[in-house]
Amino acid sequence: MLDFCFGVMRLVGRGLTCGAIALLPTVSLANPLLAQSPVSPSVAVMPQGQQVVLNGRSLTIPWMQWQGATGTRWGISDTALRQTFGLQLLNTDSTTVQPVQWFSPGTQSLNLPIRRTNTTRYLDLTDLAQQFGWQWAIAGATLQLNTTLTRIVSIRQSQQPWGDRLVLELAQPTPWQTTQLSQELQVTLNATLDPAIAQSFKAVRGRFLSAVSFTPEGTQTRLRLSHSGTQARVWSLSAPNRIVIDLRPDALIEQNILWAPGLRWRQQILPLGTTGVPTVWLEVNPRQPGISIQPILPNPTQMPGTAPLLTTARQAQAAGAINGGFFNRNRQLPLGAVRSQGRWQSGPILNRGAIAWDNLGNAVFSRLILQETITTSTGQRFSLTHLNSGYVQAGIARYTADWGAAYTTLSDNEIIVPVQNNQVVSQQAIAQAGGTVAIPPNGYLLVLRALRSAAIAFPPGARLQLESNTTPPDWFRYPHIIGAGPLLIQNQQIVLDARQESFSPAFASEQAPRSAIAQRADGTLLFVTTYQRLDGSSLTLLDFAQLLQPLGAVQALNLDGGSSTTLFLGGQIIDRDPRTAARVHNGIGIFLRGNP
Repeated sequence: MLDFCFGVMRLVGRGLTCGAIALLPTVSLANPLLAQSPVSPSVAVMPQGQQVVLNGRSLTIPWMQWQGATGTRWGISDTALRQTFGLQLLNTDSTTVQPVQWFSPGTQSLNLPIRRTNTTRYLDLTDLAQQFGWQWAIAGATLQLNTTLTRIVSIRQSQQPWGDRLVLELAQPTPWQTTQLSQELQVTLNATLDPAIAQSFKAVRGRFLSAVSFTPEGTQTRLRLSHSGTQARVWSLSAPNRIVIDLRPDALIEQNILWAPGLRWRQQILPLGTTGVPTVWLEVNPRQPGISIQPILPNPTQMPGTAPLLTTARQAQAAGAINGGFFNRNRQLPLGAVRSQGRWQSGPILNRGAIAWDNLGNAVFSRLILQETITTSTGQRFSLTHLNSGYVQAGIARYTADWGAAYTTLSDNEIIVPVQNNQVVSQQAIAQAGGTVAIPPNGYLLVLRALRSAAIAFPPGARLQLESNTTPPDWFRYPHIIGAGPLLIQNQQIVLDARQESFSPAFASEQAPRSAIAQRADGTLLFVTTYQRLDGSSLTLLDFAQLLQPLGAVQALNLDGGSSTTLFLGGQIIDRDPRTAARVHNGIGIFLRGNP
């Protein structure tokens, strides 16, 4: 069994490869972590994992090794390479080759072969690593990668009409990692910096830049730029090799990448009024063979619970995802519709907007009401307030096994009526919120809140009949539903009415980061996120609706926004630093199936 696979990419051209191709000789390296173990030529192992140790720094990014026509190949997730190596992904309609800009001369690009799984798109770094003399090794689920140590030759600063620029000239190319905080940008690179160069550089306060500092960390250097909360564009050039850091409001680079058949990754600064809005979105053809869309939850077996969308999407093995509907952040309970595979995991509330879709690529948008009625054997009829919901209201609510194995009371003095096989089993009064009652697997719980007088209608042994209907009436035929709101666009017209959906006036008028799911006339679904205009102000709901129309949206639903706004693709968050994204209750996942 192959426990440890070693490769020195400089030797690939001489016929020495990793895995089942050839038996490598012992190689002595300066880094003891890259010591080599014997490899059996009769065992073919194509490992993969989620951890990369890059120049001693541990990063959670997907990597994979595979057997190609010319030998063993390896690659790293494209979205991770963008964030942790500095590769700029260029526009493409190819699903086999991804052009990138990385210390490329002029307008030329590097074309990296693509290997895609159902969740991740890997860019083949084999030849690039060989070209630059990188050393790599695999230990279990960890890829250990050492790039060639370089040095910073010079540091230059300049002021531009759009903002501030800092240029680091390097002796040779090297990967870099960026961390964007609210008012600080950190750039870490595998390069040494002569203290004399650092001391001779004197940062000048610019339009956005306020301070620059350099911190040596072993063979690496960490650069910190303090700024006034603008955006940063970090890119590279060759001849001479240099990393360019631009602080500018319009830092977002326009991008149009066919990520997989039927799934396109877009980002662009869209016009809105007198300014622009940096926007990131996914375009999904739900009728593309191999693509499906489903609600995703941190724990599909129970409704209570939240997690970062990054965690939920990875756990669900989704290729892409966006955050979904509203929830109670303290109780971690849903406040809106979640229907998956034909089962109501949470019912709608307050006539709020929702999207419903089937497995054939059909989708509809509307405000949604679920009407449930219980009729007793004596002919008494009771309208139920909600189904499987964290929204508490006086009346009778219903909880099924799709909520979880048990229900925990949400208010004081609730009366719990277990029903199994359409027959009342018992009654139980719980004085304080927090009591737990098992949910019958072949039935449900009726929860009476501030309605003790109705308890007499549900004695043990009583037979009950349940009726369920929706408005619009045909939504039961859609297996998947996510509710949020307000509804923004319907039949090409802006139909925003926050009051009709019981949102507060403050919610209707506030400016905040936004996320939405929308539909074009041809059925294409758009997963859209945006944070603020170029002038620094965020969008109102009306602004957001007006922004979506030029994208071709004929239907659109506002999703939970603010700190919940998150867009996921290929194992990574692509629209914000994942550390700034809040935990969410649910999302909408994009799944790829079949042969990549």
